[in-house]
Amino acid sequence: MKTAAMSVLFAAAIVTCARPVAAQSGSARDPHAGHAMEQAAPAVGAGQVGAANLPPAEENAKALLNASPRHGEYADIALGGGGGTLRAWVSYPERKDKAPVVIVIHEIFGLTDWIRSVADQLAADGYIAVAPDLLTGKGPNGGGTDAFASRDDVVAGVRGLAADEVVTKLNAVREYAIKLPAANGKTASVGYCWGGSTSFAYATRQPGLDAAVVFYGSAPSELSTLAAIKAPVLGLYGENDARVNATIDAAKAEMGKLGKVFEPYIYPGAGHGFLRAQSGQEGANLKATQQAWPTMLAFFKKHL
Repeated sequence: MKTAAMSVLFAAAIVTCARPVAAQSGSARDPHAGHAMEQAAPAVGAGQVGAANLPPAEENAKALLNASPRHGEYADIALGGGGGTLRAWVSYPERKDKAPVVIVIHEIFGLTDWIRSVADQLAADGYIAVAPDLLTGKGPNGGGTDAFASRDDVVAGVRGLAADEVVTKLNAVREYAIKLPAANGKTASVGYCWGGSTSFAYATRQPGLDAAVVFYGSAPSELSTLAAIKAPVLGLYGENDARVNATIDAAKAEMGKLGKVFEPYIYPGAGHGFLRAQSGQEGANLKATQQAWPTMLAFFKKHL
């Protein structure tokens, strides 16, 4: 695949029961333009989010991480070829048998406490969750996400990541993870916003994936790349996210023609980033979270 085509794929990343999706109108504006407003929104009803068996909302992430009974640690993953190492957060499940691995691809905000808390919840659900900091080495003094002075700087750093570099890093994460003594050899990817689009795009480049999940991320704009996908893909979207949702139908039609699995769902009234901003959209984001997370787990159970 040409590098230029993959750059388009990765640059496309963003900011009742779920029903089958329908195409919605979108715009060509900055895909992350709404994130600053979403981040600044007041936490309404925050005490109702972060329920058991769900990942927490962003404002509750650090406290729940600190209280987690599961083992989590940072790991330095070798990139090979003199490429240095990649920092990642690894959360382990409490189970007696070997577990599938889920690669957790962060939002455009980098590796945050919230992403680590999502990994912790995946571990609670029985998976080895590995969340790489794809900004490792990109920050001041060679640091990662934590080294940047502001969230705006982190966003700019993620936007600057090259498509092939991202694939190389994710491949290194996958190779590291499947060799863990507690891993059973099955792997999946899941991503959020920019990470959601990256999860979809990564499935076009890694035939060894057993499943890929997309939380409110754009489908690849180069439909010809979908032919390379081997893994089934699950898409979970908020209704109030027209720019992202406008990419769904074409991908679904093409995947259908190719005989491949793409299962997209839209959650009524929910917005972009609903899993992190659970107190938003007058309760719709929390309801979407309560429906989408079990849907993802059922998908993983089927394919992992």
